[in-house]
Amino acid sequence: MISNEAKKEIDIWVSKYPKGRESSAVMQALTIVQKENSGILNSDLIYAVADYLKMPAISVQEVATFYENYNHKPVGKHVVRFCHNISCMLNGSDDLISYLENKLEVKTGEVTKDGLVSVRKVECLGACVGGPMCQIGDQYYENLTTDKLDKILEELK
Repeated sequence: MISNEAKKEIDIWVSKYPKGRESSAVMQALTIVQKENSGILNSDLIYAVADYLKMPAISVQEVATFYENYNHKPVGKHVVRFCHNISCMLNGSDDLISYLENKLEVKTGEVTKDGLVSVRKVECLGACVGGPMCQIGDQYYENLTTDKLDKILEELK
């Protein structure tokens, strides 16, 4: 269920923690496994991570369902995680999310018809000074406007 390549990558993270604290690598392990499985975590994968890290499955399930960066249903090739916490909201994130939904003809939590983009609202991405902002992959986009969103979307392929 977890490839040898993914296990090697997980082991690198496990090695960063003291012996007996392998479970500290759970978030990174889930991220690695999710990336390897079309961006989705299902219960079999969660159990596999628990088994690999020798953790109770419920503990891994709690992490996988608490944090918004784990997907439990199909997502687009690019997931636009739009912050709508207080700093971003006060700077217009809700209007930008509506703009994005209309432009892409998709609602938050859905995938565009071409499978290219998913839109998600998340609580906080830790970049309050740059709000409104979103994350696509590992890239943060701050001080967003509709023009900036249009340019970002044009670059997604």
